Amino acid sequence: MSDQDEIAVPRAAGVRLPWHKVPPAVRAAVEEHLGGRVVEAVTQVGGFSPAAAARLRLADGRRAFVKAVGSEVNPDSRGMYLEEAKISAALPATAPVPRLLAAFDTDGWVALVFDDVDGRQPAMPWRPDELARVLGALGELARLPAPPAVPALEDRLARAFTGWRRLAGGEDVTGLHPWAVRHLDALAAIEADWPLGVAGETLVHADIRADNVLLTGDRVVIVDWAWASRGAAWYDLVQMLPSVRMQGGPPPQEVLDGHPLGRVADPGAVTAVVAALAGFMLRMSRRPDPPGLPSLRAFQRAQGVVALDWLRLRTGWPD
Repeated sequence: MSDQDEIAVPRAAGVRLPWHKVPPAVRAAVEEHLGGRVVEAVTQVGGFSPAAAARLRLADGRRAFVKAVGSEVNPDSRGMYLEEAKISAALPATAPVPRLLAAFDTDGWVALVFDDVDGRQPAMPWRPDELARVLGALGELARLPAPPAVPALEDRLARAFTGWRRLAGGEDVTGLHPWAVRHLDALAAIEADWPLGVAGETLVHADIRADNVLLTGDRVVIVDWAWASRGAAWYDLVQMLPSVRMQGGPPPQEVLDGHPLGRVADPGAVTAVVAALAGFMLRMSRRPDPPGLPSLRAFQRAQGVVALDWLRLRTGWPD
């Protein structure tokens, strides 16, 4: 199957670790930090993590949300959780995020404890009203300045956004879309320009998808801030749109043209970012599934296919 073929939309989900399988010392530490005994733990599905993720109810009725992971579950997730703990502690109080209550590293496990959010992920396929709410929230998020603790986008994603250059440098391109193969050197060149247009002082989530969003009665709450960065206000919108289209939403260019952030974004910078996203997603999708994340590569590939179609539209390069 090549990248232009139709593919089913994969689910954004890892193989979650049940709360009772988290080491007893870690569970005891969570109870100590919360000052109460956990009497109920409901595993939350969705999101690309093999870690434990549970809504907890304490004996006194209070609630919290906890996520915990050890190196034996997934060697990369532990570092991401440490990064998320540092960033979550530094986010401004006005950010649409759950409040971090505690974070600790014990016995090789990292646990993060947050306020519980009584919300749900958006319905799939995307409903127009819910998409409108999330797009509005991105506009509000773009007004927040980044705290000093977060790195610049060009530093955060410097290693990730090299997909086309690596493919052009000799990696196997079997099954890659013929258009991409024909324009591989040009794609590598445009990808190399992506850092030039993303500089800014805005707080950027850098990994917004439906599974990182919770809808409550009156709020849109954005979770999982391990990739938070400082950059251009429009970046989160552009980064999110391939997944929106993949999950039944409108075409990316249509949404971009109709959004205030899209209307002020530099077209050349947007095209370079779309190129970088497509190269990253398609190259990563060719690698084996990481431990505990059986649908990640398929999810990346589906986004990459959409991003590549968007890139073909934006460049206008011949087939």
